[in-house]
Amino acid sequence: MTTFDPIQSTDTASASKLGEAYENLTHYPFGETRLENQLVEGVGISDDLLTYTFSIKEGIPYHDNPIKDELTAHDFKYEWRRLAESSASERANFCLQPGFLGIDHETDEENGVGVYNVVPDTLAVEVVDDYTLEMTLSEVEPAALDILAYDSFCAMPEGLVGDIEGYDGEYSQEEIAAEVMVGTGAFEFDFWESGSEMRMTAFDDYWGEGPYLDSRHWAVIEEDEASFTYSMEKNSDFVLIPTGQYDPSLIDAEPDDRGRQYGTYGPVENEEVLEYVGIPELSTFYVAFNAPQVPRPVRRAIAYVTNHEELINEVFKGRGQEAFSFTPPAMWPGGFDNYTGFRDDWPYGMNETNIDQAQQVLEEAGFTSDDPFEVTLTTYQSETFQQFGRLTRDKLAGSGVSLQLEEAPFGSLLERGANGDLAFYSLGWIWSWVDPAYGLYGFEPRITDTSREGGADGYYLDWNGVDTEPSQRAQEAWETIENNPAPEDEDVRNENFVAMERAVREDMVLLPLFHNLGESFRYQWLNAPRGGALGAHRMQSNTMWLDEDAPNREP
Repeated sequence: MTTFDPIQSTDTASASKLGEAYENLTHYPFGETRLENQLVEGVGISDDLLTYTFSIKEGIPYHDNPIKDELTAHDFKYEWRRLAESSASERANFCLQPGFLGIDHETDEENGVGVYNVVPDTLAVEVVDDYTLEMTLSEVEPAALDILAYDSFCAMPEGLVGDIEGYDGEYSQEEIAAEVMVGTGAFEFDFWESGSEMRMTAFDDYWGEGPYLDSRHWAVIEEDEASFTYSMEKNSDFVLIPTGQYDPSLIDAEPDDRGRQYGTYGPVENEEVLEYVGIPELSTFYVAFNAPQVPRPVRRAIAYVTNHEELINEVFKGRGQEAFSFTPPAMWPGGFDNYTGFRDDWPYGMNETNIDQAQQVLEEAGFTSDDPFEVTLTTYQSETFQQFGRLTRDKLAGSGVSLQLEEAPFGSLLERGANGDLAFYSLGWIWSWVDPAYGLYGFEPRITDTSREGGADGYYLDWNGVDTEPSQRAQEAWETIENNPAPEDEDVRNENFVAMERAVREDMVLLPLFHNLGESFRYQWLNAPRGGALGAHRMQSNTMWLDEDAPNREP
């Protein structure tokens, strides 16, 4: 965990605690992919789709603090200004940049503040009255209400911290980051001992349902085996099962109507049978190619020898979901039923190792065992991707591809990729909100150009440099998406999201490998929501409760 300040939150450990204390205008209940109102009663949108008018819920109390007792529209404007203007902000781009929320604002390179040189108090967010807020965007953004569910856009009492112009603050930013949390959520901050434990207690005046628990307690245990022992001694309600202790044969689960595996796991070491939930999350891990540097027959040959099922079972012990698209199934355009048809059309042999087909496309391109194409797979420091590389290298041995492996520090890999210095590499993408465009934007061929000043803004593909029919279709599809932002244009956008996926697949500039499987193991005395594809860090605890016979423990 790195911070308690919402504008600094970039990691899931911090987000899981912030979501208990702070709330937003909109949210994804329990981390599911359905968006709902949270602190907003209603939303009005102008005809040009640029101005949003929010009616804020009245009578929402704050946790005890010296500033104010109840939520007003002023608090959202204040916190969003902090997100845009504070030097501590890590997500100013989410607030300011087109392609994200893109709230209109003024900049000044000499007198502006923050990463984007924003002129103080020019963010186009206006308080109409205590319970009415108006926001104006610089460009139309179909996913605006989804983006506002991100934890950095929460409400904080106006003036609580004085890190932007016009406010002295009751606390310093350093205090807000390390020892103070003041929100409207179901749990309020009690204490935090860095590297040891954290405790939050029930907020008795919470406006919504619950909370039914007296407190939430997190023990910080760095070693997986030590954490497992802690849980086996029944010191926790949720259980971490390390890979070394994981046995997929102990799972007895069936899919529900949302594709979540639900059932039991066990018996475990202490003879208990745990409740089990397995949810494919909104993440995709992949290998990708710099298209001009790696010929398409080579790219396709690697796809032909990649057996996704083998990868999941041999490398992950079943802890993942095969990926046959970049966009995860839980947010597939048009719904899950449309995804299955696209998945089943995988042209490289679904869950097969097609060595003969790989050799055929290589030989047709002039690559043979005597004269192979030489390429290096660069992975970040991950044994998982190195294992994938070794499997692929062994399958291609004696064919028309000579594959070498190397590892690079994560930051170095990103820098090299953006500058066109990677031919074949591993990376991943995790969605922060439910919008296919948030991931697919990076395939617009124009912005994959690594020769651009500052490097590629999209994925490191140089896809614009090969001028194939699929790359042309992808560019046209993205432009169609951008030109059809209205709510009634959703079907048009969905059709072109799928067109981009088909183009990526056909040119094989990126090979999706797996979607992370979020698994939850909990003792059966804990009654908790199953959770959703956005991950456990987005699941609030206000509706959780314990059976009367749950073990008695000091929090």
